[in-house]
Amino acid sequence: MKDGTPPKQGEAKSGNGGQEPPSVLRQSLRPGVTRREVWAWAMYDFANSGYTTVVLTTVFSAYFVGVVAEGKAWGTLAFTAALSLSYLLVMLTMPVLGARADARAGKRRLLFTSTVGCVVATALLSFSGPGDIIWGLVIIAISNYCYCVGESIVAAFLPEIAQPHALGRVSGWGWSFGYFGGMLTLGLSLGIVSWATGAGYPASEYVGYVMLLTAAVFAVAAVPSFLFLRERSPATHKPVEPVAARLRAAWRDTSQNFPDFRLLLFCGACYHAGISVVITLSAVYATQAMGFTMAQTMLLVFTVNIAAAIGAFLFGYAQDKIGHKVALSITLVGWVIMILVAFLAIEVWVFWIAATLAGLCMGTSQSAGRAMVGALAPQHRLAEFYSLWTFATQLAAVVGPLCYGLVTWVTGGNHRLALLFTGVFFVAGLVVLSRLDFSRGAAARNARAYTPG
Repeated sequence: MKDGTPPKQGEAKSGNGGQEPPSVLRQSLRPGVTRREVWAWAMYDFANSGYTTVVLTTVFSAYFVGVVAEGKAWGTLAFTAALSLSYLLVMLTMPVLGARADARAGKRRLLFTSTVGCVVATALLSFSGPGDIIWGLVIIAISNYCYCVGESIVAAFLPEIAQPHALGRVSGWGWSFGYFGGMLTLGLSLGIVSWATGAGYPASEYVGYVMLLTAAVFAVAAVPSFLFLRERSPATHKPVEPVAARLRAAWRDTSQNFPDFRLLLFCGACYHAGISVVITLSAVYATQAMGFTMAQTMLLVFTVNIAAAIGAFLFGYAQDKIGHKVALSITLVGWVIMILVAFLAIEVWVFWIAATLAGLCMGTSQSAGRAMVGALAPQHRLAEFYSLWTFATQLAAVVGPLCYGLVTWVTGGNHRLALLFTGVFFVAGLVVLSRLDFSRGAAARNARAYTPG
């Protein structure tokens, strides 16, 4: 076995009223986990993918820079600064929220609260029109904060659902299914955009309807997660420390007891800085550097999502076979190649190749990261350790887009140079990953297993 603990005898069976699920499921799920619960967990990926695809990646980012900020040179920097502020707030609050969720067995409650916040804030983005800069920045920051909290907490359910040797494939199921949710929301939004532009309406007249649609799809698709997803880890009842004390304690704990997990945090912070640029600013790059219309950009992102779904699904199986470290190394090399192709792309068809590569790498690297945390996190501290992962990735989300925005500002709008600079983050991730030992990290996790009572 690579990077994990072999399943114990009898752990392959699933309690589903005596009815055995298909063999792949039976071998992948923990005892008592049903097919309906796995589907409900994956439905949250399906639900929230529409937010990132439509709001952050495609429609609202380009709409804010071009319409709300009225094409001002600082528009990209203002948008990235608002997102960076939301990521900073996530960094400061998520470790405490995660520790409190573990202490009270309250992951599902926190997931529900964050979902309601993101849905409401996404709907409020519909009121952003030309010149409504402060409103747009404040609401996008709130919606993104709530999205990030929910993304962290739903990931903490993965080790409760999947067997240790199947974390990659089960994570891949969720990510790949999630991309189809993004494509559904994007497809419906594209219908609105195509009809409105064909009728001669400006973006300020139809983007609001796209935001309302995105909020509605998120709300409806998330319902199964709250109905069928079970809370399995017992409450630890540990006292929750203030933010600064919790961060200091987490730093000491990972340094002394989980050094490989801390390396994973550094690695994730590096490569997620690059991914956050692609997610947040791909539409801006397509419109500003390649001259795409909004409809063309939406079709481009649709293609990226298809590639990402394929990559997440297939590579999840490969990750379980070849090991987490090798799998992530392959995807990071793929990211470097993608950056170079996109930087050199003058012809549109070359940029489409780069976008397809980005989709494949995005699906694999995001799914791999979620599985890797599950491979190294103690079972009784899942929300806390996934919150630390969120801290690292949100630090990346502050640094990555902000660096991109600063480079475009300093160079007078040179998006190509800003994209090339992004490749440094993926190279740094590879360097840190080379020092990580998953077998040693899994041993540290097992040495600190929790025994109730």
